[in-house]
Amino acid sequence: MKRNSIAKRAGALVLCAALTAGSLAVAAGAAQSSSVTAQLSPNISIVVDGTERTFYNVSGQEVHPITYNGTTYLPIRSIGELMGKNVNWDQSTLTVSLTSPRTADAASGTPDGSASARQIAAELHPEYTITVDGTARTFSDANGKAVYPLLYNGSIYLPIRAIGQLMGKTVSWNGTSSTVTLTGGSDVTDADSFNQSGTGSATASITAERAREIALNHAGLTASQVTFARADLDRDDGRLVYDVEFYTSDYKEYDYEIDASTGAVLSYDYDAEYYNGGTGSTTASITAERAREIALNHAGLTASQVTFARADLDRDDGRLVYDVEFYTSDYKEYDYEIDASTGAVLSYDYDAEYYSRPSNGGSTSTGAAISEARAREIALAQVSGAADSNIRKVELDRDDGRLQYEVKIIYNNMEYDFDIDASTGTILSRDVESVWD
Repeated sequence: MKRNSIAKRAGALVLCAALTAGSLAVAAGAAQSSSVTAQLSPNISIVVDGTERTFYNVSGQEVHPITYNGTTYLPIRSIGELMGKNVNWDQSTLTVSLTSPRTADAASGTPDGSASARQIAAELHPEYTITVDGTARTFSDANGKAVYPLLYNGSIYLPIRAIGQLMGKTVSWNGTSSTVTLTGGSDVTDADSFNQSGTGSATASITAERAREIALNHAGLTASQVTFARADLDRDDGRLVYDVEFYTSDYKEYDYEIDASTGAVLSYDYDAEYYNGGTGSTTASITAERAREIALNHAGLTASQVTFARADLDRDDGRLVYDVEFYTSDYKEYDYEIDASTGAVLSYDYDAEYYSRPSNGGSTSTGAAISEARAREIALAQVSGAADSNIRKVELDRDDGRLQYEVKIIYNNMEYDFDIDASTGTILSRDVESVWD
Protein backbone atom coordinates (compact mmCIF):
# COMPACT_ATOMS: atom_id res chain seq x y z
CA MET A 1 0.00 0.00 0.00
CA LYS A 2 1.05 3.59 -0.53
CA ARG A 3 2.28 5.18 2.66
CA ASN A 4 3.61 8.62 1.63
CA SER A 5 2.92 11.22 4.33
CA ILE A 6 0.82 14.32 3.75
CA ALA A 7 0.20 17.24 6.08
CA LYS A 8 -3.49 17.80 5.94
CA ARG A 9 -6.59 15.90 6.72
CA ALA A 10 -8.03 13.23 4.45
CA GLY A 11 -11.25 13.19 2.70
CA ALA A 12 -13.42 11.71 0.05
CA LEU A 13 -12.90 9.94 -3.29
CA VAL A 14 -12.55 11.24 -6.77
CA LEU A 15 -14.84 10.28 -9.57
CA CYS A 16 -13.20 10.72 -12.96
CA ALA A 17 -15.63 11.25 -15.77
CA ALA A 18 -13.27 10.61 -18.63
CA LEU A 19 -15.40 8.34 -20.72
CA THR A 20 -15.14 5.31 -22.92
CA ALA A 21 -13.37 6.86 -25.87
CA GLY A 22 -11.27 9.41 -24.06
CA SER A 23 -11.39 12.32 -21.66
CA LEU A 24 -14.51 14.40 -21.30
CA ALA A 25 -14.99 17.38 -23.53
CA VAL A 26 -16.40 19.81 -20.98
CA ALA A 27 -17.49 23.28 -21.88
CA ALA A 28 -15.13 25.82 -20.43
CA GLY A 29 -16.32 28.77 -18.44
CA ALA A 30 -19.69 27.37 -17.40
CA ALA A 31 -21.62 30.11 -15.68
CA GLN A 32 -21.80 28.49 -12.28
CA SER A 33 -18.30 27.05 -12.15
CA SER A 34 -15.47 28.47 -10.07
CA SER A 35 -11.74 27.91 -9.91
CA VAL A 36 -10.44 26.32 -6.69
CA THR A 37 -7.13 25.15 -5.28
CA ALA A 38 -7.06 21.45 -4.44
CA GLN A 39 -4.36 18.89 -3.62
CA LEU A 40 -3.29 15.80 -5.51
CA SER A 41 -3.04 13.01 -2.89
CA PRO A 42 -1.31 9.92 -4.33
CA ASN A 43 -0.48 8.75 -0.80
CA ILE A 44 -4.08 7.71 -0.14
CA SER A 45 -4.83 4.02 -0.74
CA ILE A 46 -8.31 2.81 -1.73
CA VAL A 47 -9.41 -0.62 -0.50
CA VAL A 48 -12.77 -2.01 -1.68
CA ASP A 49 -14.08 -5.16 0.06
CA GLY A 50 -10.56 -6.15 1.09
CA THR A 51 -8.82 -5.46 -2.25
CA GLU A 52 -6.60 -2.45 -2.83
CA ARG A 53 -7.57 -0.75 -6.07
CA THR A 54 -5.53 1.29 -8.53
CA PHE A 55 -7.40 3.38 -11.11
CA TYR A 56 -6.54 4.43 -14.65
CA ASN A 57 -7.96 6.70 -17.31
CA VAL A 58 -8.66 5.52 -20.86
CA SER A 59 -5.10 6.40 -21.82
CA GLY A 60 -3.70 3.96 -19.25
CA GLN A 61 -2.47 6.70 -16.92
CA GLU A 62 -2.95 6.16 -13.20
CA VAL A 63 -5.36 8.64 -11.59
CA HIS A 64 -4.98 9.61 -7.95
CA PRO A 65 -7.30 10.91 -5.23
CA ILE A 66 -7.74 14.66 -4.88
CA THR A 67 -8.22 16.42 -1.56
CA TYR A 68 -10.35 19.58 -1.46
CA ASN A 69 -11.71 21.33 1.65
CA GLY A 70 -10.59 18.38 3.76
CA THR A 71 -12.49 15.92 1.54
CA THR A 72 -10.92 13.35 -0.78
CA TYR A 73 -12.30 12.82 -4.30
CA LEU A 74 -11.91 10.02 -6.92
CA PRO A 75 -12.82 10.00 -10.67
CA ILE A 76 -16.33 8.92 -11.61
CA ARG A 77 -15.05 6.60 -14.34
CA SER A 78 -13.31 4.59 -11.62
CA ILE A 79 -16.51 4.45 -9.60
CA GLY A 80 -18.37 3.22 -12.65
CA GLU A 81 -15.97 0.29 -12.77
CA LEU A 82 -16.51 -0.45 -9.06
CA MET A 83 -20.30 -0.30 -9.44
CA GLY A 84 -20.40 -2.28 -12.68
CA LYS A 85 -21.96 0.63 -14.55
CA ASN A 86 -21.28 2.49 -17.78
CA VAL A 87 -20.32 6.15 -17.48
CA ASN A 88 -21.58 8.57 -20.15
CA TRP A 89 -21.39 12.33 -20.63
CA ASP A 90 -24.10 14.52 -22.21
CA GLN A 91 -22.56 17.85 -23.16
CA SER A 92 -25.91 19.47 -24.00
CA THR A 93 -27.29 18.94 -20.48
CA LEU A 94 -23.97 18.78 -18.56
CA THR A 95 -25.00 15.38 -17.20
CA VAL A 96 -22.95 12.35 -16.18
CA SER A 97 -24.99 9.14 -16.35
CA LEU A 98 -24.13 5.86 -14.63
CA THR A 99 -26.17 3.03 -16.12
CA SER A 100 -26.39 -0.76 -15.79
CA PRO A 101 -25.20 -3.16 -16.97
CA ARG A 102 -21.59 -2.24 -17.69
CA THR A 103 -20.41 -3.14 -21.16
CA ALA A 104 -17.03 -1.37 -21.27
CA ASP A 105 -13.86 -3.10 -20.12
CA ALA A 106 -12.06 -1.86 -17.04
CA ALA A 107 -9.19 0.49 -17.83
CA SER A 108 -5.66 -0.80 -17.22
CA GLY A 109 -2.22 0.75 -17.22
CA THR A 110 1.09 1.13 -15.42
CA PRO A 111 1.14 2.38 -11.82
CA ASP A 112 2.72 5.80 -11.39
CA GLY A 113 5.07 5.55 -8.45
CA SER A 114 6.62 8.97 -9.02
CA ALA A 115 3.53 11.06 -8.26
CA SER A 116 3.81 13.33 -5.23
CA ALA A 117 1.39 15.43 -3.21
CA ARG A 118 1.07 18.94 -4.65
CA GLN A 119 -1.37 21.78 -5.10
CA ILE A 120 -3.42 21.72 -8.29
CA ALA A 121 -5.91 24.01 -10.00
CA ALA A 122 -9.38 22.47 -10.29
CA GLU A 123 -12.90 23.67 -11.05
CA LEU A 124 -15.99 23.36 -8.86
CA HIS A 125 -19.12 22.63 -10.95
CA PRO A 126 -22.43 22.80 -9.06
CA GLU A 127 -24.25 22.90 -12.42
CA TYR A 128 -23.26 19.34 -13.33
CA THR A 129 -25.93 16.66 -12.88
CA ILE A 130 -25.14 13.09 -11.77
CA THR A 131 -27.73 10.42 -12.59
CA VAL A 132 -27.65 6.76 -11.55
CA ASP A 133 -29.90 4.45 -13.58
CA GLY A 134 -32.01 7.41 -14.63
CA THR A 135 -32.36 9.05 -11.21
CA ALA A 136 -30.66 12.39 -10.54
CA ARG A 137 -28.58 12.33 -7.35
CA THR A 138 -27.40 15.11 -5.05
CA PHE A 139 -24.71 14.74 -2.42
CA SER A 140 -23.94 16.24 0.96
CA ASP A 141 -21.34 16.04 3.71
CA ALA A 142 -21.95 14.81 7.26
CA ASN A 143 -23.44 18.19 8.20
CA GLY A 144 -25.94 18.21 5.37
CA LYS A 145 -24.00 20.78 3.36
CA ALA A 146 -24.13 20.21 -0.40
CA VAL A 147 -20.97 19.01 -2.15
CA TYR A 148 -20.43 19.32 -5.88
CA PRO A 149 -18.34 17.65 -8.58
CA LEU A 150 -14.80 18.77 -9.27
CA LEU A 151 -13.24 18.92 -12.72
CA TYR A 152 -9.54 18.20 -13.10
CA ASN A 153 -7.65 17.29 -16.29
CA GLY A 154 -10.90 16.63 -18.14
CA SER A 155 -12.18 14.23 -15.48
CA ILE A 156 -15.06 14.70 -13.05
CA TYR A 157 -14.52 13.81 -9.39
CA LEU A 158 -16.93 13.15 -6.49
CA PRO A 159 -16.26 12.78 -2.72
CA ILE A 160 -15.89 9.33 -1.20
CA ARG A 161 -18.85 9.88 1.07
CA ALA A 162 -20.97 10.34 -2.06
CA ILE A 163 -19.39 7.23 -3.51
CA GLY A 164 -20.30 5.28 -0.38
CA GLN A 165 -23.87 6.52 -0.77
CA LEU A 166 -23.99 5.43 -4.39
CA MET A 167 -22.53 2.00 -3.69
CA GLY A 168 -24.35 1.34 -0.41
CA LYS A 169 -21.06 0.76 1.39
CA THR A 170 -19.57 1.79 4.70
CA VAL A 171 -16.65 4.20 4.29
CA SER A 172 -13.88 4.25 6.90
CA TRP A 173 -10.50 5.95 7.23
CA ASN A 174 -7.22 4.64 8.70
CA GLY A 175 -4.95 7.62 9.39
CA THR A 176 -1.94 5.45 10.22
CA SER A 177 -1.84 3.84 6.76
CA SER A 178 -3.59 6.65 4.86
CA THR A 179 -6.20 4.16 3.64
CA VAL A 180 -9.85 4.62 2.71
CA THR A 181 -11.87 1.41 2.98
CA LEU A 182 -15.25 0.71 1.38
CA THR A 183 -17.02 -2.39 2.62
CA GLY A 184 -20.44 -3.95 2.12
CA GLY A 185 -23.21 -2.26 4.06
CA SER A 186 -25.39 0.81 3.94
CA ASP A 187 -24.07 3.09 6.69
CA VAL A 188 -21.72 5.81 5.55
CA THR A 189 -19.35 7.24 8.12
CA ASP A 190 -17.76 10.65 7.84
CA ALA A 191 -14.37 9.28 6.86
CA ASP A 192 -13.45 12.43 5.01
CA SER A 193 -13.25 14.36 8.25
CA PHE A 194 -10.34 12.41 9.72
CA ASN A 195 -6.79 13.71 9.76
CA GLN A 196 -4.47 11.55 7.73
CA SER A 197 -1.59 11.64 10.15
CA GLY A 198 -3.54 11.34 13.36
CA THR A 199 -3.32 8.54 15.90
CA GLY A 200 -5.26 7.63 18.99
CA SER A 201 -8.93 6.85 19.47
CA ALA A 202 -10.85 6.26 16.27
CA THR A 203 -14.25 6.87 17.78
CA ALA A 204 -16.01 9.92 19.10
CA SER A 205 -18.04 9.83 22.32
CA ILE A 206 -20.15 12.85 21.38
CA THR A 207 -21.94 13.65 18.13
CA ALA A 208 -21.35 16.60 15.83
CA GLU A 209 -24.73 17.96 16.94
CA ARG A 210 -23.62 17.86 20.58
CA ALA A 211 -20.37 19.62 19.65
CA ARG A 212 -22.41 22.39 18.03
CA GLU A 213 -24.52 22.73 21.19
CA ILE A 214 -21.42 22.98 23.38
CA ALA A 215 -19.93 25.70 21.18
CA LEU A 216 -23.21 27.66 21.06
CA ASN A 217 -23.67 27.46 24.82
CA HIS A 218 -20.13 28.69 25.36
CA ALA A 219 -20.68 31.61 22.98
CA GLY A 220 -24.03 32.45 24.58
CA LEU A 221 -25.92 32.01 21.33
CA THR A 222 -28.74 29.85 19.96
CA ALA A 223 -28.94 27.89 16.72
CA SER A 224 -31.43 30.40 15.30
CA GLN A 225 -28.87 33.21 15.68
CA VAL A 226 -26.09 31.61 13.63
CA THR A 227 -25.24 29.94 10.37
CA PHE A 228 -23.03 26.89 10.73
CA ALA A 229 -20.15 26.58 8.30
CA ARG A 230 -18.93 23.25 9.61
CA ALA A 231 -18.75 20.79 12.50
CA ASP A 232 -16.03 18.43 11.27
CA LEU A 233 -14.48 15.49 13.07
CA ASP A 234 -10.71 15.83 12.92
CA ARG A 235 -7.59 14.55 14.64
CA ASP A 236 -5.23 17.01 16.32
CA ASP A 237 -2.04 15.82 18.03
CA GLY A 238 -3.45 12.32 18.37
CA ARG A 239 -6.74 13.52 19.85
CA LEU A 240 -10.10 13.29 18.11
CA VAL A 241 -11.77 16.72 18.02
CA TYR A 242 -14.65 18.57 16.40
CA ASP A 243 -13.79 21.75 14.51
CA VAL A 244 -16.93 23.89 14.80
CA GLU A 245 -17.30 27.14 12.88
CA PHE A 246 -20.31 29.45 12.67
CA TYR A 247 -21.27 33.04 11.84
CA THR A 248 -23.84 35.53 13.06
CA SER A 249 -25.95 37.76 10.81
CA ASP A 250 -23.72 40.74 11.67
CA TYR A 251 -20.67 38.84 10.37
CA LYS A 252 -19.09 37.80 13.61
CA GLU A 253 -17.10 34.60 13.19
CA TYR A 254 -16.66 31.89 15.85
CA ASP A 255 -14.27 28.93 15.68
CA TYR A 256 -14.22 26.17 18.30
CA GLU A 257 -12.22 23.02 18.89
CA ILE A 258 -14.21 20.54 20.99
CA ASP A 259 -12.77 17.32 22.46
CA ALA A 260 -14.76 14.53 20.75
CA SER A 261 -14.39 12.28 23.79
CA THR A 262 -15.14 14.60 26.71
CA GLY A 263 -16.87 17.59 25.09
CA ALA A 264 -14.32 19.96 26.62
CA VAL A 265 -13.66 23.27 24.85
CA LEU A 266 -10.00 22.97 23.84
CA SER A 267 -9.74 26.25 21.97
CA TYR A 268 -11.96 28.97 20.59
CA ASP A 269 -11.67 32.07 18.47
CA TYR A 270 -14.01 34.99 17.92
CA ASP A 271 -13.58 37.67 15.29
CA ALA A 272 -15.86 40.67 14.90
CA GLU A 273 -13.68 42.62 12.50
CA TYR A 274 -13.42 40.30 9.55
CA TYR A 275 -15.84 42.20 7.34
CA ASN A 276 -15.49 45.72 8.66
CA GLY A 277 -13.51 47.03 5.71
CA GLY A 278 -11.04 48.88 7.84
CA THR A 279 -13.28 51.46 9.50
CA GLY A 280 -12.98 52.65 13.05
CA SER A 281 -11.32 55.24 15.23
CA THR A 282 -7.64 56.11 14.81
CA THR A 283 -7.13 57.44 18.35
CA ALA A 284 -6.92 55.56 21.64
CA SER A 285 -9.49 56.46 24.29
CA ILE A 286 -8.58 53.73 26.77
CA THR A 287 -5.26 52.81 28.36
CA ALA A 288 -3.36 49.57 28.06
CA GLU A 289 -4.24 48.87 31.69
CA ARG A 290 -7.94 49.24 30.90
CA ALA A 291 -7.53 46.92 27.90
CA ARG A 292 -6.00 44.30 30.23
CA GLU A 293 -8.96 44.68 32.62
CA ILE A 294 -11.46 44.24 29.78
CA ALA A 295 -9.72 41.09 28.58
CA LEU A 296 -9.48 39.63 32.10
CA ASN A 297 -13.15 40.34 32.82
CA HIS A 298 -14.16 38.69 29.57
CA ALA A 299 -12.07 35.62 30.40
CA GLY A 300 -13.45 35.49 33.97
CA LEU A 301 -9.98 35.83 35.50
CA THR A 302 -8.13 38.18 37.84
CA ALA A 303 -4.69 39.75 37.45
CA SER A 304 -3.29 37.47 40.18
CA GLN A 305 -4.23 34.40 38.14
CA VAL A 306 -2.31 35.30 34.99
CA THR A 307 1.05 36.39 33.63
CA PHE A 308 0.80 39.09 30.98
CA ALA A 309 2.98 38.66 27.90
CA ARG A 310 1.93 41.93 26.29
CA ALA A 311 -0.67 44.69 25.95
CA ASP A 312 0.51 46.44 22.81
CA LEU A 313 -1.16 49.29 20.93
CA ASP A 314 -1.39 48.36 17.25
CA ARG A 315 -3.23 49.39 14.09
CA ASP A 316 -5.38 46.82 12.27
CA ASP A 317 -7.39 47.66 9.13
CA GLY A 318 -7.16 51.36 9.93
CA ARG A 319 -8.38 50.90 13.49
CA LEU A 320 -6.30 51.37 16.65
CA VAL A 321 -6.40 48.26 18.83
CA TYR A 322 -4.73 46.69 21.84
CA ASP A 323 -3.26 43.21 21.38
CA VAL A 324 -3.48 41.64 24.83
CA GLU A 325 -1.89 38.27 25.58
CA PHE A 326 -1.65 36.44 28.89
CA TYR A 327 -1.13 32.97 30.36
CA THR A 328 -2.39 31.05 33.36
CA SER A 329 -0.29 28.85 35.64
CA ASP A 330 -1.85 25.72 34.11
CA TYR A 331 -0.59 26.69 30.64
CA LYS A 332 -3.72 28.14 29.13
CA GLU A 333 -3.09 30.90 26.63
CA TYR A 334 -5.43 33.85 25.95
CA ASP A 335 -5.15 36.38 23.11
CA TYR A 336 -7.45 39.42 22.84
CA GLU A 337 -7.87 42.30 20.43
CA ILE A 338 -9.53 45.27 22.11
CA ASP A 339 -10.80 48.37 20.28
CA ALA A 340 -8.65 51.20 21.65
CA SER A 341 -11.47 53.71 21.25
CA THR A 342 -14.51 51.86 22.55
CA GLY A 343 -13.05 49.02 24.60
CA ALA A 344 -15.04 46.51 22.55
CA VAL A 345 -13.67 42.97 22.30
CA LEU A 346 -12.98 42.60 18.59
CA SER A 347 -11.49 39.14 18.68
CA TYR A 348 -10.26 36.62 21.21
CA ASP A 349 -8.55 33.29 21.24
CA TYR A 350 -8.17 30.67 23.94
CA ASP A 351 -5.92 27.63 23.77
CA ALA A 352 -5.75 24.94 26.43
CA GLU A 353 -2.94 23.08 24.72
CA TYR A 354 0.54 23.12 26.20
CA TYR A 355 3.00 25.75 25.08
CA SER A 356 6.52 26.96 25.87
CA ARG A 357 6.53 30.11 27.94
CA PRO A 358 8.33 33.09 26.37
CA SER A 359 11.97 33.05 27.45
CA ASN A 360 11.92 36.79 28.06
CA GLY A 361 9.47 36.38 30.92
CA GLY A 362 6.73 38.31 29.20
CA SER A 363 8.65 41.11 27.57
CA THR A 364 6.69 43.25 25.15
CA SER A 365 9.71 43.75 22.92
CA THR A 366 9.04 42.28 19.48
CA GLY A 367 12.46 40.83 18.81
CA ALA A 368 11.37 40.21 15.22
CA ALA A 369 14.23 39.65 12.79
CA ILE A 370 12.09 40.20 9.67
CA SER A 371 9.86 43.17 8.97
CA GLU A 372 6.13 43.19 8.36
CA ALA A 373 6.88 44.11 4.74
CA ARG A 374 9.04 41.00 4.39
CA ALA A 375 6.32 38.83 5.93
CA ARG A 376 3.90 40.22 3.34
CA GLU A 377 6.32 39.34 0.54
CA ILE A 378 6.76 35.78 1.83
CA ALA A 379 2.99 35.19 2.02
CA LEU A 380 2.24 36.78 -1.37
CA ALA A 381 4.87 34.57 -3.01
CA GLN A 382 2.69 31.58 -2.05
CA VAL A 383 -0.47 32.90 -3.78
CA SER A 384 0.05 33.28 -7.52
CA GLY A 385 -1.59 36.44 -8.87
CA ALA A 386 -2.33 38.01 -5.48
CA ALA A 387 -1.20 41.59 -4.75
CA ASP A 388 -0.58 43.57 -1.59
CA SER A 389 -4.15 44.90 -1.81
CA ASN A 390 -5.39 41.33 -1.28
CA ILE A 391 -3.79 41.16 2.17
CA ARG A 392 -6.52 41.57 4.80
CA LYS A 393 -4.50 41.13 7.98
CA VAL A 394 -0.88 41.14 9.17
CA GLU A 395 -0.27 40.68 12.90
CA LEU A 396 2.87 40.06 14.91
CA ASP A 397 1.95 37.57 17.61
CA ARG A 398 3.52 35.08 19.99
CA ASP A 399 2.45 31.43 19.77
CA ASP A 400 3.92 28.66 21.91
CA GLY A 401 6.73 31.00 22.92
CA ARG A 402 7.65 31.86 19.33
CA LEU A 403 7.19 35.23 17.67
CA GLN A 404 5.38 34.95 14.35
CA TYR A 405 3.49 36.96 11.75
CA GLU A 406 -0.10 35.96 11.02
CA VAL A 407 -1.00 36.92 7.45
CA LYS A 408 -4.46 36.60 5.86
CA ILE A 409 -4.94 36.91 2.06
CA ILE A 410 -8.30 36.90 0.23
CA TYR A 411 -7.93 36.20 -3.50
CA ASN A 412 -10.22 34.61 -6.13
CA ASN A 413 -12.82 33.68 -3.49
CA MET A 414 -10.19 31.79 -1.49
CA GLU A 415 -8.88 32.63 1.97
CA TYR A 416 -5.20 31.97 2.67
CA ASP A 417 -3.85 32.05 6.25
CA PHE A 418 -0.14 31.89 6.98
CA ASP A 419 1.90 31.75 10.19
CA ILE A 420 5.44 32.99 9.42
CA ASP A 421 8.35 32.72 11.87
CA ALA A 422 9.32 36.30 12.71
CA SER A 423 12.94 35.27 13.25
CA THR A 424 13.67 33.11 10.20
CA GLY A 425 10.85 33.88 7.74
CA THR A 426 9.90 30.20 7.64
CA ILE A 427 6.25 29.43 6.89
CA LEU A 428 5.10 27.56 10.02
CA SER A 429 1.56 26.83 8.88
CA ARG A 430 -0.67 27.42 5.89
CA ASP A 431 -4.45 27.07 5.60
CA VAL A 432 -6.53 27.49 2.44
CA GLU A 433 -10.31 27.44 2.18
CA SER A 434 -13.12 28.91 0.14
CA VAL A 435 -14.63 32.12 1.49
CA TRP A 436 -18.02 30.42 1.04
CA ASP A 437 -17.20 27.55 3.42
